[in-house]
Amino acid sequence: MTSEQARAAIQDRLGVTPGGEGAALTVTVPPERWLDLARTARTTLGCAYFNFSTAVDWKDEGLEVVARVENLDAGFAVTMKTRLGPGVTTCGSLTSLWRGALWMEREGYDMFGIRYEGHPDLRRILLPQDWEGHPLLKSYAVDTPHPPYR
Repeated sequence: MTSEQARAAIQDRLGVTPGGEGAALTVTVPPERWLDLARTARTTLGCAYFNFSTAVDWKDEGLEVVARVENLDAGFAVTMKTRLGPGVTTCGSLTSLWRGALWMEREGYDMFGIRYEGHPDLRRILLPQDWEGHPLLKSYAVDTPHPPYR
């Protein structure tokens, strides 16, 4: 499958026109279509390689979840995005499709407070379990005193 065929498949299956140029496709969907996009990328487009998952806090506009998957044989990548919206912190987990998402989603939970529905082991990964808050949120008070690392 070529990147142009992948563009057409995404358009046909999801009704979304991918952005990006050449072999780098960018697809933005609402949260309720997140897992549909992921399944399409994995099964239809052959994106077996999970590159990364992260999040962005757009403050008043809410959190955005970003993941990149690749079809290494065909030489194209799909950057998947979904905007959770103000006050929304839940998103479908990609761990059933890519095991590599497990630890990165735990990081998203730890740092941003995103609850990945269906995640098999959602708990803090970088900070102690008793840590209060999520440090990469823009609403997090940077001047809050915390015990030193050991």
